[in-house]
Amino acid sequence: MDCLFCSIVAGDIPSMKVDEDELTIAIMDINPAVPGHVLVMPKRHAANVLEVGPEDLSAVALAAQRMARRVTEKLGAEGVSISNACGAVAGQTVFHLHFHVIPRHAGDPLRLPWTPTTGDMAEIAAVAAQLNA
Repeated sequence: MDCLFCSIVAGDIPSMKVDEDELTIAIMDINPAVPGHVLVMPKRHAANVLEVGPEDLSAVALAAQRMARRVTEKLGAEGVSISNACGAVAGQTVFHLHFHVIPRHAGDPLRLPWTPTTGDMAEIAAVAAQLNA
């Protein structure tokens, strides 16, 4: 299988991990909508929310909630957008189930859906360090 996120889970592709448990992993998005944008995914491959098993879906939902709390507490987010795209027509570009956990602040420039652009890796690493603290 040629899956970017499976390669990240396996450790074959580097990532900035900010959370992990037996079933899930959370990493910094390298194309962030705003600073602190995190991706949460199951370790086992499932292409999308329609294909994932109930155990992994529950684990990913709990991990997304955990990360929403963390970005609120550690980054001072005033709110959090959690999103998922299911299928190419919905905007899914990596076909391994994942949820975007996006910290929100009053007046931030983000309008959903956003157009991904490569982020500043030093800024992403600094925010990852905050979330890992």
